[in-house]
Amino acid sequence: MIDAIVIRGKGFLLHPVEAFRQSRNDKPVVVFTYFGALLLFNAILSALIAVVFRMRDMQLFYGMSSELADLFMFFFMTLAGSFVHTLIFILIIAAWIHVWVYLFGGRKGVRQTIKTIMYGNTPDLLLGWIPYIGLIFTLWSLVLSTWGIHEIQEISTGKAILAVAFAVIFLLIFIILIVTYLMTSNMVFSAVPVLFGN
Repeated sequence: MIDAIVIRGKGFLLHPVEAFRQSRNDKPVVVFTYFGALLLFNAILSALIAVVFRMRDMQLFYGMSSELADLFMFFFMTLAGSFVHTLIFILIIAAWIHVWVYLFGGRKGVRQTIKTIMYGNTPDLLLGWIPYIGLIFTLWSLVLSTWGIHEIQEISTGKAILAVAFAVIFLLIFIILIVTYLMTSNMVFSAVPVLFGN
């Protein structure tokens, strides 16, 4: 099982076109096993990095080391949170991208898009946990997923790029609107006591 996951991972990193073509008929259990293994790997390393930063911050700001039990609890909570949140996020993002894939002519079904996004996230799951440079592997995964949509959904490269681009752009606009709303509403509520205080 581990050998198969390693071979598949190398395929998506080094020979993505061939790997996506070979994965067209993969069953959901194969896809989720592969994705789950990489997600667990990513969650463990992300949690370890979080523990290291937590220890550094506590020693820096409080001048004391963390209790071992607290660190273990923090590690497992971070691991579980990272695993669950990433899984939910990927499923939502894949469904959202599929809306655009469908609009641009992809007719192979949402399962194929979910599979493509899960496989396409190989670089991010394997290397995205590295501090400061993780964004590079996230972008690599985005490119890989776009390539995969072209292969799996059998639409042109241009349509695959447009589908992913529209999905990402509209998602970013939505996030910016939400953040702007929260910031402005927080400023309004913060200003109210000051006004009444005067």
